[in-house]
Amino acid sequence: MDSAPPERRQSDRRRRARGVRPDESWFGAFIRDADTVSQDDPDTYPADVSEGRDSRLLPGDGASSGPTDPSTFHRIYRAFLSARAALGVALILTLALAGFFGASPGRGVLIGSCVYAVLAIAMWLLPSTGAAEQRGATVLSRGQWLACIGVDIASFMVLHALSPASNLNYVALLVLPVLMAGVLTPRIQALATAAAVVLLLLANAWLGLLAGGEVTSLLSQVGLAGSGLLVITLLASELATRLARQELTARDSLELARQQAQLNRLVIEEMQDGVLVVDRAGRVRAANPAARRLLARRGTGRPAPFQLRGVEAWGQLVKTVERGFHEAVWPEAGRDVVLQFQQGTTRTLRVRIRFTRGADEPSAEELCVLLLEDVRSLQARMRQEKLAAMGRVSAGIAHEIRNPLAAIGQANALLAEDAETPQQQQLTRMVADNVKRLKRIVDDVMQVAPGVAIAADAIDVTSEVASVCAEWARSNSIEPGERSLLKVELPEQPLTAVFEVEHLRRLLINLLDNARLHATDLPAAVHVRLVGLDDATVQLSVSSDGVSIPEDVERYLFEPFFSTRSRGTGLGLYICRQLCDQHGASIDYRLRPPSESNRNEFFVNMRRLAVALPGLPAAPPALA
Repeated sequence: MDSAPPERRQSDRRRRARGVRPDESWFGAFIRDADTVSQDDPDTYPADVSEGRDSRLLPGDGASSGPTDPSTFHRIYRAFLSARAALGVALILTLALAGFFGASPGRGVLIGSCVYAVLAIAMWLLPSTGAAEQRGATVLSRGQWLACIGVDIASFMVLHALSPASNLNYVALLVLPVLMAGVLTPRIQALATAAAVVLLLLANAWLGLLAGGEVTSLLSQVGLAGSGLLVITLLASELATRLARQELTARDSLELARQQAQLNRLVIEEMQDGVLVVDRAGRVRAANPAARRLLARRGTGRPAPFQLRGVEAWGQLVKTVERGFHEAVWPEAGRDVVLQFQQGTTRTLRVRIRFTRGADEPSAEELCVLLLEDVRSLQARMRQEKLAAMGRVSAGIAHEIRNPLAAIGQANALLAEDAETPQQQQLTRMVADNVKRLKRIVDDVMQVAPGVAIAADAIDVTSEVASVCAEWARSNSIEPGERSLLKVELPEQPLTAVFEVEHLRRLLINLLDNARLHATDLPAAVHVRLVGLDDATVQLSVSSDGVSIPEDVERYLFEPFFSTRSRGTGLGLYICRQLCDQHGASIDYRLRPPSESNRNEFFVNMRRLAVALPGLPAAPPALA
């Protein structure tokens, strides 16, 4: 806990609020470390952040939390060296000009001016001797102070002491070292420098009094010069401090804006909806990856900036942008725009428009933000939500149907025992068949809910597939042989994968039933193939030679309650996908090339385990 009294804490906060301590130069504001940065510093953490730092992005949290610009001190130091060199040249030219007009300066003044000019130009030509070693410094080192400010004070005081002989006044030149000390040295040191200059001027005035000078005139000149130098020192130090604090605030604001822009760009790039920023000329200023994918027939389009006009496929979109700028309003739900690509490909987009300039901001640049969404994705999401709700209702109904259905089946079995006439036996068989059909539908509906991933063991997929195919062929009265309707291709070596045996059986039977439903009666009309794609994947595929699935039907294959048959429940393929999800597998459909007879193919990729399973039974002979 902080035991300091409130007055002391307030005094500390006031000192921190100034941004620069009194014992450092204004360049100290550009160097911030763990010892000088405080949460109470309003220049570092504004008032709205002091209470809670996560109220906004903080400059100190960014990548550039270290020293902002260590070369700032070096640049100002270099500027003063240039001024000293120019002043040295000006002294030589002044003496030459005075000699041209007959005002010959003394030998001491000439020698002193030449020595100062040589030293100043040498420091300007060789700035790396002291500055390059301290590019991160905030104040002049002792050597730099002596080489610059010390030399200036000594030279100008010597010239001032010798000036009566040359009728030149060099007191005004003392402003340069005093100003340099006020900017590049700590405030106490700057004031000490100004005081030392005043004392030197008083000493020179005392020498003048000894030489018979007038007391009033000499002391008044020293008083005025000393007061001016002290005022210049204080003003230079204060103004430099304020400039440093303002520059630091501007840099913090710039860093905050940069971080906010990065955050906005990251969020926009990760959005599923497309985002376009367009001006009146039809030029796209910004476009996220989702928008570039929607504007391209396939793949991803070029990054912004680019021009919307001139692309034939985007004609409707350009008209939509022009209409939006003209009307200055847009429906909240948006409007649909059709993009016409080559080869007859179309894509319908739901376009919502927002404008960056309001009625109260006439000076702002007029831009519009387009929010794009594929209508197919929108419809699929709405359809999925409806199907999910329907699935929950259907599962509840199916659960309630089970008990009455079981009672009907039991009652029908009792009636079948007493059935004597052929007509009665036929009726009981009809009831039994429909009870079985209803039970199957109820079981399918109860499995619609997404399952949780289960911890299944590795199984010999080769033997299981062979066993299921043989069982399915017998139950469907399919004869084995070369002319068989079912063709099974299995690898010679057993393949192991992660799957539950009963779930694999149900998955494969669903795919075989679906393939047989749409296949012809030709040999190998249904083809089962099991291969190891790589060290991590086993692929099981079931293909048929039926009519190719239309494109408008393909996108709904694995959705629940979607069926092309009037008596179908539309749950077979959906249950297959749910079973695959539970075991970390995947199922999909593809249309094989026209050169192959079995073009409709459903394939399942299972996780492979390249380990030997001891005691595996031999795989049954596959159907040819």
